Amino acid sequence: MDTAGGTEESGGADEQFVTGADGVRLCVAEFGDAARPTVVLLHGYPDSKEVWAEVAALLADRFHVVLYDVRGHGRSGVPDPLRGGFTLEKLTEDFLAVAAAVSPDRPVHVAGHDWGSVQGWEFATVPGTAGRLASFTSVSGPCLDHFGHWIRRRVRRPTPRRAAQVLGQGVKSWYVYALHTPVLPELAWRGVLGRQWPKLLARVEKLPSDGYPTASLPQDAAHGAWLYRDNVRQRLGKPRSDPYAHVPVQLITPTGDAFLSERLYDDLDHWVPRLTRRTLPAKHWVPRSRPQQLARWIADFVTAVETGGGAGGGLVAGSAAALSGPAAGARPTSRSAPAGKAGRAAKLPASALGRTLPAARERFGGQLVLVTGAASGIGKATALAFAEAGARVVAVDRDTEGGADTAELALKIGAAEAWPETVDVSDAAAMEELAARTFDSYGVPDVVVNNAGIGLAGSFLDTTPEDWKQVLDVNLWGVIHGCRLYGRQLVERGEGGHIVNTASAAAFLPSRTLPAYSTSKAAVLMLSECLRAELAPHGIGVTAICPGLVNTPITASARHAGVGDKEQERRRAKSARLYKLRNYPPEKVAGAVVRAVLRDSAVVPVTPEARGARLLSRLSPGALRALARVDPKL
Repeated sequence: MDTAGGTEESGGADEQFVTGADGVRLCVAEFGDAARPTVVLLHGYPDSKEVWAEVAALLADRFHVVLYDVRGHGRSGVPDPLRGGFTLEKLTEDFLAVAAAVSPDRPVHVAGHDWGSVQGWEFATVPGTAGRLASFTSVSGPCLDHFGHWIRRRVRRPTPRRAAQVLGQGVKSWYVYALHTPVLPELAWRGVLGRQWPKLLARVEKLPSDGYPTASLPQDAAHGAWLYRDNVRQRLGKPRSDPYAHVPVQLITPTGDAFLSERLYDDLDHWVPRLTRRTLPAKHWVPRSRPQQLARWIADFVTAVETGGGAGGGLVAGSAAALSGPAAGARPTSRSAPAGKAGRAAKLPASALGRTLPAARERFGGQLVLVTGAASGIGKATALAFAEAGARVVAVDRDTEGGADTAELALKIGAAEAWPETVDVSDAAAMEELAARTFDSYGVPDVVVNNAGIGLAGSFLDTTPEDWKQVLDVNLWGVIHGCRLYGRQLVERGEGGHIVNTASAAAFLPSRTLPAYSTSKAAVLMLSECLRAELAPHGIGVTAICPGLVNTPITASARHAGVGDKEQERRRAKSARLYKLRNYPPEKVAGAVVRAVLRDSAVVPVTPEARGARLLSRLSPGALRALARVDPKL
């Protein structure tokens, strides 16, 4: 196919018109250096290419980014007649024409959303595109042939679960039936629906009101109804027998998609030999609601394919960091963790995730996770659990050497990148500097774990004001500083996230020997509950983790008020022996933290005694008050 017309500037992009199937002219916009790998971003229904504007801007510094309006949408031409003008075969011809125009000598990488993804699946599975396509990233749009086989398998060999899956997707596909009705969809889109659609998107999908959709929406939606009419019934009824992907595929599944069930992709490994799975806690319009995360994953995947390293699920260190700053041109930082104790070979820990590992890798691969108190205990185990899931980890602790050891170990067990940071979480000014420094160097964390804490035992009358100040400064104010500073960054970024605060079973288990510690942890629990309510409208989850007796170094460093130095050491040693006898490892708590973020849990008691105390606090608080009077002898 030949290009038609000249090149013009539009919104910082070079635009040209390319002639596609049946002579339809396609409006193509290009960003970035054409000498770099080409990434083609395909829009869905009822969108135009501008739906990808933010993602394109984030990718343009590293790639040659191409957007084009699908036939009948935006500034592209309209096929005549409409019926039969939107078949996947003709859309494939359009793609090949665009690819030849923008990257004649190299195959292109495609990322598609909604119907852009449906098209991308066609490109990735038909022989005619071999050699022109390098990789495919799918977002919220299935292969219609895979979909047809998915239905057949469940109908021909029904079980209650399979029947529920088909019925569930059938309910979600209500709009497909509506778009097959004659005339009415066109009237609706050119009337009240077209006028109200931007408000509906803003309210239901929580999308920014910044001038999108474009003015062509009513015409785009009316024309685009033929995407469904020309393809859906035909492909679902008679799916191709060999829709195997001939390129690496990255599947990004929004877990809150109102139109597509996650179960729709259960059989995908059969059709895609080189498959990378990602999940995202978001609704359908991910290019608009999560542009930074989407850009990071596309960049990771394209770089992996280009370098030949890990297109089946691995990540490329550095590619995510280059896109994670506050803006596309922000300074990337990709320094490695400095070596810890000289000459010491770090022992790799056992997996903390177990059967959770595949889901954790889908969700947290390439994401930025910041953990305080990461030099030892629960904090270290949590940092390493996220590292095992492929996250980029910032290990924060006032122990510089311990934080460096954790970051070094994180790299060895699978972190995409890892860095240590030194700070005292009780120091408000130091925390302000940390938040600014991490923002400039690594970007906004996707997950923040406020874990740093200290122990303090002793009766209320033996606990001095200085003791109270120390424990509250670390255990409560450290959490407040982390929530306030990083919570604001998450809100301002507008792409969701999660905050985890380490409380304790002591938060709902009163004790005459732990008044200060229990008070600090009860305050963390209530802070987390309040913050969860406040941040929910922003798509930010908040979890309070409440461990019971866990074998960590905190027992050996906890202070005992009202006793001399010799008695202090004796009590510490005995407490440490008791906790070792209980021997509940911090890795199990770390696994609970990862699962809590995956499930967006509010309060998570960890260990049997913590769960029992939580239950008893609800069913029989009087019994807990009686237990609180017991004075354990140390």
